[in-house]
Amino acid sequence: MSDIVILGAGVSGHTAALHLSRLLPEGHTITVVSPNADWNWIPSNIWVGVGRMDKKKVLFPLGPVYRKKGIRFEQARATALWPEGDEADSRPAVDIVCTDKARSGEQKRIRYDYLINATGPQLRFDLTKGLGPEGGHSLSVCTAEHAVAAAQGLADTIRELKKGNPQTLIVGTGHGTCTCEGAAFEYAFNVEHELRAAGVRDKARLIYLTNEPELGDFGVGGMVFKQEGYETTSKIWTESLFRERGVEAITGAHVHEVKDGVVHFETLDGTFHDLEFNFAMLLPPFGGVPLTAHAPDGSDISERLFAPNGFMKVDADYSKKPYSEWKASDWPETCLAAAYDNIWAVGIAFAPPHQISEPRTTPNGTLIAPAPPRTGQPSGEMGKAAALSIVERITKGPDAKLHTASMARLGSACVASAGTGLTTGSAASMVMMPIVPDKDKYPSGRDLRYTTGEIGLSGHWTKLLLHYMFIYKAKGLPGWQFIPE
Repeated sequence: MSDIVILGAGVSGHTAALHLSRLLPEGHTITVVSPNADWNWIPSNIWVGVGRMDKKKVLFPLGPVYRKKGIRFEQARATALWPEGDEADSRPAVDIVCTDKARSGEQKRIRYDYLINATGPQLRFDLTKGLGPEGGHSLSVCTAEHAVAAAQGLADTIRELKKGNPQTLIVGTGHGTCTCEGAAFEYAFNVEHELRAAGVRDKARLIYLTNEPELGDFGVGGMVFKQEGYETTSKIWTESLFRERGVEAITGAHVHEVKDGVVHFETLDGTFHDLEFNFAMLLPPFGGVPLTAHAPDGSDISERLFAPNGFMKVDADYSKKPYSEWKASDWPETCLAAAYDNIWAVGIAFAPPHQISEPRTTPNGTLIAPAPPRTGQPSGEMGKAAALSIVERITKGPDAKLHTASMARLGSACVASAGTGLTTGSAASMVMMPIVPDKDKYPSGRDLRYTTGEIGLSGHWTKLLLHYMFIYKAKGLPGWQFIPE
């Protein structure tokens, strides 16, 4: 019988756990380790962050779901891996520190035969001075709790606007290497929608501050769309929305510091700027969670498993090639760890071989390079592939073929809210195939038959349907496995 441990209960880890519980014969154990008691449908934090959705609607407790599925749950934070065992036992193990109130601080070592690292990101607010809601001067929607605070900040700003006091609102990225520009885009346009709904849009200056080299980049190098026989780009498509809604855009920006009411940033041309604000929601860069690795004698072997940014190295090409030599084939196929054949790293936990967008450096030597997005659909696909690979190994033997979920072949559908409301809402619906452009196969890097972009009310309905559908799926309710990742 095998013991499987999954670190993290986000989209990747939770998806893997549900599939393993569905497919593995009785007698095998599945243990999920997560510091959070609740599952969070993060895409809908955007609506919590403008006060349009209660926090309770994006969260549900993990414990009851796992008990029903026969999955062990440890509310804890993983701290160290022992991939070759320790001096007491040759079986691999992971150290955890409990985070629930009843056992807070309690330490345990859990043995495993297979491990899935789905820890997600560490929110690196610390990489920009003064960034973030905890001790900083900006807000966030990265967690449900952050989103509640952002909603309160927006409500306070709207009250000032209603008093006749002009306000400047900044939404975007708080560092030159941030990812999730799509979330910043969504929040900017939901804020714009709320300002219009409150009747104060004319008194508000709304600025989108981003590390993208141009609008429509989204950390994936932009897209070419083919619609009704004509080709257009995500840049043109996105710029038109900004003009239509009167949202200002500052691109190619790296935030150096956020002070009380002032953002200090540098742009790609090497110039430095100060921008005063009354409200700021700036996303942080991501890093790997603090996790070390050790040989049986206790010596540190973290460099064998992890890249310098803390993400786990997998079956990707990590040679430091110049941008002109980047290939779709550089990206991992199976997400199997580079050093051990019983460890997978999926979703945000794996180390990308490089960016998707071209990295750029200012004349001052500052790197401004959007990190590749790997949340949502690709995270779910990777989690499922890892689970299926483990099932194959257990049921067919160590030489069983591994399942793949390469971002260089996976397509992705993104529905980015541009304001909520059953009759007044809208959303930008984008599909790209594949996520990582393959210019050896497609002239534009992507298959134009399946790379599209539209915006409208129907997109909002789709986004709302996805909210309820994926929460239903995550709860493991009847038929959940038939809902696509």
